[in-house]
Amino acid sequence: MSTTTQVVVLDNGGGLIKAGFGGERDPSAILPNCLHKPLASKKWLHPNPLNTPASAEQDLTSASVRRPMDRGYLINPDLQREIWSHLFTSILRINPSQSSLLLTEPLFSLPSIQHSLDELVFEDFNFTSLYVADSPSLVHLYETSRSPNGLLSKAQCSLVVDCGFSFTHASPVFQNFTLNYAVKRIDLGGKALTNYLKELISFRSVNVMDETFIIDDVKENLCFVSVDVPRHLNIARKSGKENLLRCTYVLPDGVSHTKGFVKYPEQANRYLSDGKEMKEDVDDHEEILQQQHENNRQKVDLTKNEFDLTNERFLVPEMIFRPADLGMNQAGLPDCIVRAVNACHPHLHPVLYESIILTGGSTLFPHFAERLEKELRPLVPDDYDVKITTQEDPLLGVWRGGSLLASSPDFDSMCVTKAEYEELGSARCRKRFFH
Repeated sequence: MSTTTQVVVLDNGGGLIKAGFGGERDPSAILPNCLHKPLASKKWLHPNPLNTPASAEQDLTSASVRRPMDRGYLINPDLQREIWSHLFTSILRINPSQSSLLLTEPLFSLPSIQHSLDELVFEDFNFTSLYVADSPSLVHLYETSRSPNGLLSKAQCSLVVDCGFSFTHASPVFQNFTLNYAVKRIDLGGKALTNYLKELISFRSVNVMDETFIIDDVKENLCFVSVDVPRHLNIARKSGKENLLRCTYVLPDGVSHTKGFVKYPEQANRYLSDGKEMKEDVDDHEEILQQQHENNRQKVDLTKNEFDLTNERFLVPEMIFRPADLGMNQAGLPDCIVRAVNACHPHLHPVLYESIILTGGSTLFPHFAERLEKELRPLVPDDYDVKITTQEDPLLGVWRGGSLLASSPDFDSMCVTKAEYEELGSARCRKRFFH
């Protein structure tokens, strides 16, 4: 790894940081953008990177959380400096003064926030140069590179739907530039969905208002988008074995297991079938499941510290399509997409509807794209095709676009150097990024 031409790509999200080096396919580290304080600790600690043995051993039960970003925007530069310092020093092991930085930034970031970020990059960490990009343009760049002969490459136009941690954007992109005047935003993201799930579980079964990390896991493993809400509501009302949506989540006890888990994973996926076959052999199926899990978890008492989920599993992601149910005076995602397209030139409308790209962690819910297409089709003129593509990894799509851009031969000329920043200041330098 060269220390002279090294480009650090940093997708600084409100929930997760994805960090690595330009030209690589996957980031070197993915870690929560926060500090946490477990019950047993008196100090604020840095979370371990995801998918590592150390991360699996962390006990995050009732851990307090401090985040440098709120609603997608930086509100605590000092905390962000501490998190980045740990990332650069202990995880990436780089010398910023010999590196360039490609940094992602939310759309419509205020000049004062941009100035704070520039100070962090150039004055605190002494990076040699900086390029700031927005998420939609990087997603478009990456998807274009994957299909050089496809519609995206030929039309150089797409509609990027980014359902992230803090909010959801529908962003038209034309020739690698996000059309800011047409971007539409819903103030609803993964964080709001987790908080709503906390409230539902706390009201109906057990108080989990302090269990941010655990309920995140519940949401990611058990929630799904319903394509037929009335049908699933009827199933959720049934009792006993006829309720194919009912599943059980076991909370950590801090002794035998420090992570929560789904009690019967196969049982939790019964909703994927139409239910007829499952009703016939559900007795044998449940007996086999119980026998397997009793053998695997003999030391764990599964009758304690657990709760059942039924209609919560699909009512929580439903908020993306029906924000009014949460008391929010905002349109749902299908209406948001139509308004974003209508704000563009009419010649772009058919191409935008045919090149919708889904990215962001909240698009990982099962049946998300299917439900979106079902609701979007009646709102779109009949002579337009609707084609929705989900990225191969919605969590990493933005970072991979950044890595691709950082490895391009023109990247150095696109950056703002530290000398230019010191001479011209933050506001003048920012004009180079067309934001």
